Amino acid sequence: MSEKRAARDSGFWWRNSAVWLAYLGVSLLLGFTYGGHWSGIVLISAMVSLSLWVGSAFIRGYALRHDWLQRDLLGLTWRLLLAVVIVAAAAQVLTAAALLPALAWDWVQLPGQRANYRPAAVFGYWFNTAIVLSVWCALWTGRRALQRARHSEMAQLRAEAQRATLEHQALRARLNPHFVFNALNNLRALINEDPARARDMVTHLSSTLRHALVHTDGGWVTLAEEWRVVQDYLAVEAIHYEDRLRVHTDIDPVAVSARLPPMALQLLVENAIKHGIAVHPGGGELTIRVRLDGGWLRVEVDNPAAHDATSEGHGIGLAYLRAQLGSDAAPSSSSRGMFLLERLGERMLARLEVQQ
Repeated sequence: MSEKRAARDSGFWWRNSAVWLAYLGVSLLLGFTYGGHWSGIVLISAMVSLSLWVGSAFIRGYALRHDWLQRDLLGLTWRLLLAVVIVAAAAQVLTAAALLPALAWDWVQLPGQRANYRPAAVFGYWFNTAIVLSVWCALWTGRRALQRARHSEMAQLRAEAQRATLEHQALRARLNPHFVFNALNNLRALINEDPARARDMVTHLSSTLRHALVHTDGGWVTLAEEWRVVQDYLAVEAIHYEDRLRVHTDIDPVAVSARLPPMALQLLVENAIKHGIAVHPGGGELTIRVRLDGGWLRVEVDNPAAHDATSEGHGIGLAYLRAQLGSDAAPSSSSRGMFLLERLGERMLARLEVQQ
């Protein structure tokens, strides 16, 4: 049992004890006021309070173990009502089991040394006990519902903060000093050697940087928009890697209007170059395949695998994509897609699938 759970259970026992001690006090006050100062009233009040203290703890433990709070309102309600009926009846049975022998042996006193257990009276005892226990159940489930709502809200806020942080990191990664310095050095060399290519490079570089700086809204984009950014990025990197970077594309024209998380394809291409092309002296071929299949946008980017396994991680890009898709590994009812990274022989394959 974790320390957090132990502290939570300890808090419940203290609160529950306080509730039923208060109930005992009220029961004694009412009993003495309307029934007189009889020791039998003390025994009855104590037994009912003790039974409800144990019974309420039993209901709480059973409900948590069997995930009652995960059910819909109807499923939760009838289970709690059944538990109230059983526990209230048990409380009255235990009270009678203690009261009747105590009266017979003159341990306690009641008027006439007799307890009223006619059917109407028995139903009244049970009904009063069930009402009190029902109020306890309503308060407990209401408190748990508020806690769950608060925790859910906090989890959502943490997820949004994490997503914002990942997006910020991903945006910063696109402006990493190595990329910018390499681009500027290559531009300097081209100014004298090939002014026309230098002008083209300035256009591609400015488009890449402008997209990285202004794209902060987190909204999804079309593949056509994302592909234009990737083309600018590849044009800049082609100047740096020259013949070492060979790009092969296979993009279904039908897929250009499909939507995907911003920077998704950009991050896959960047990581493929960083962890594949850049670490091989002879470079290699970068392949980009995109298809729209049955309501799913399927994107694959593969590149030469790094010889050093420690260099193969996608780090921020992987975490960012999973956060955007709302999925840890594979599609589910609550996610919009999946991202997988696997090594296939001498190639590394990144596969992104996005539900449309």
